[in-house]
Amino acid sequence: MKQLVFVTFLLFVAGLAHAEPTSSLAPAAPNLAAKGYILQDFHSGHVLAEKNADAPLEPASLTKLMTAYAVFRDVHIGKLRLDDNVRISRKAWRTPGSRMFVLVDTDVTVEELLKGMIIQSGNDASVALAEHIAGSEETFALIMNELARKLGMHGTHFANATGLPHPEHYSTARDLAVLAHALIREFPEYYRWYSEKSYTYNNIQQYNRNRLLWSDDSVDGVKTGHTDSAGYCLVSSAQRADMRLLAVVMGTNSEEARAQESLKLLNYGFRFFETRLLYRAAEPLKTMHVWKGDTNALPLGVADELYVTLPRGHYDKLKASLTVERIIQAPARKGQRFGTLNLQMGETTIAERPLVALQEVSEGNLWRKMVDGLMLMFE
Repeated sequence: MKQLVFVTFLLFVAGLAHAEPTSSLAPAAPNLAAKGYILQDFHSGHVLAEKNADAPLEPASLTKLMTAYAVFRDVHIGKLRLDDNVRISRKAWRTPGSRMFVLVDTDVTVEELLKGMIIQSGNDASVALAEHIAGSEETFALIMNELARKLGMHGTHFANATGLPHPEHYSTARDLAVLAHALIREFPEYYRWYSEKSYTYNNIQQYNRNRLLWSDDSVDGVKTGHTDSAGYCLVSSAQRADMRLLAVVMGTNSEEARAQESLKLLNYGFRFFETRLLYRAAEPLKTMHVWKGDTNALPLGVADELYVTLPRGHYDKLKASLTVERIIQAPARKGQRFGTLNLQMGETTIAERPLVALQEVSEGNLWRKMVDGLMLMFE
């Protein structure tokens, strides 16, 4: 019979979490002149500031983050190569808006098109990539929506690969932060292209529209967007020391405003908060005795790295406690939950994570099970 008795161990720590920090300990976030925005820590996922973060808004060329994500994914799984040639269709060549100036009926490599889309925000490049992968832009949009669903972007629907206005094309600041996080985490080898300030194709040099790349050395991406109806938008990311922040600002009224409002968010986060790694994945936090197993020791820990974002100056007030099943019997599967890690600041719970087995423990031999069974009678 499974034992439901738990024992709690108190750990004194200086750090961590995955929930809203005690914002009352930090100054209020700036109120931006934008339709919607969000600021969150990359590693912990903490949201440090937001307004209308779940409102459906036109993403404009921020859409190209998903276009790029889909292409990166196909390259990663081997369905596509960076040096593959893409034939430019008349539709791609004629797509309005920002362009990398590809020519109809010419061959352009996937890598060239990616750079033209990422750095120059080329709509022609976006359509060409979509058609190469899915046969048509409409079918590619179905792929984009399926990827959005898998990422948990529940407030998003894509109708095209460019972000040109369409009544069924929308996203949210929160969803775009999810997308940017996935892109940076999963494809760091391609993310570096988002920090390039210019790109030349067909003897035409164009500059990255992200002004923050020139004004703040800590900023290394990500993507701008603009249409008359969407306003000026920017997904930005910056890293200072070991802390990386993501900011999404949508619907400002000028190119300068989207840069300045985004910088306000980033500076606020770096100035008043800090992020620290508390526990590494598979790091033993407690070793428990296992009954009736082929070994009598079972290390427990968290499955993933555990970060916390807290107001600066309050790191040493964080405490962690482990609540663990008092009696654990074999077999135990790797990853099986046997307790909970709880992080608190005062009376406020900052985060909870499952405490899981870090290795397998199989059943012991008949003698071990018999001896442990007798001893358990006295437990």
